[in-house]
Amino acid sequence: MSFKHFIQITKPGIIFGNVLSVAGGFFLASKGHVDLAIFLAAMIGTSLVVASGCVFNNCIDRDIDLKMERTKNRALVQGLISLKLALAFATVLGVLGVVLLYKVANPLAALFAVIGFVIYVGFYSLYLKRKSVHGTLVGSLSGAMPPVIGYVAVTNSFDMAALTLLVMFSLWQMPHSYAIAIFRFNDYRAASIPVLPVKRGIQVAKKHILLYILAFLVATLMLTFSGYAGMSYLAVAAAMGMYWLYMAWTGYKAVDDTVWARKLFVFSIFTITALSVMMSLDFKVPSELLLTYAP
Repeated sequence: MSFKHFIQITKPGIIFGNVLSVAGGFFLASKGHVDLAIFLAAMIGTSLVVASGCVFNNCIDRDIDLKMERTKNRALVQGLISLKLALAFATVLGVLGVVLLYKVANPLAALFAVIGFVIYVGFYSLYLKRKSVHGTLVGSLSGAMPPVIGYVAVTNSFDMAALTLLVMFSLWQMPHSYAIAIFRFNDYRAASIPVLPVKRGIQVAKKHILLYILAFLVATLMLTFSGYAGMSYLAVAAAMGMYWLYMAWTGYKAVDDTVWARKLFVFSIFTITALSVMMSLDFKVPSELLLTYAP
């Protein structure tokens, strides 16, 4: 047992991806007026709650992780960390994260962190991941909470922009997750996880991927059409979304589904990173607020 193992079970890659989206939501809401204390609380607090969820997920998934090539060497599967210690570690991380968001940001930010945690650990990890083909859809809601937390940490209100972020990031999770399930198909099948590609076939999954990316593309543009982001954001969102859609379309003629799915997965990360950066840079004061401050 080492410090490295404790870091590994928090899934640092997932934390980093979520931190980027927290920043995107935060800067979109800040509109150039950054409160450093709230920014750090949103980033660190969300990271701690996400880390907590990931450790709980590792504890819950020990049996199925053992059956998958990708996960069979994880610290909890190998017995490098005791279950009791991991559960205590996860609890401390979660409590610290929620308290930090509650005290320094606001109770609404803490509430969305708790909602995301309950969906991921309670609904998804404990039950739906193993039992339902719709587990990915429910789990996607938890993955969409970080940008919402970043946004409401500033505004202390759930408005149209926050709803758009929630929809956007939920829709993004679906093709991203299905792509993983396709190029890790044998792992998911070995562990009897009823994800769409395993349960209903890769061709059905390709159709769903195409439709979800189309819906995602429309949702991303709504940030500009609703008056929250500018034209530079719109241009990047449209370009990335259209190319991702084109990549999904090429899946119908793919010679090797694994290679195609891996490329789709990688581009999904580029897409959501680009959007998080652009919404941070190209924020816009809604027209009704401009009217309020007009002389």
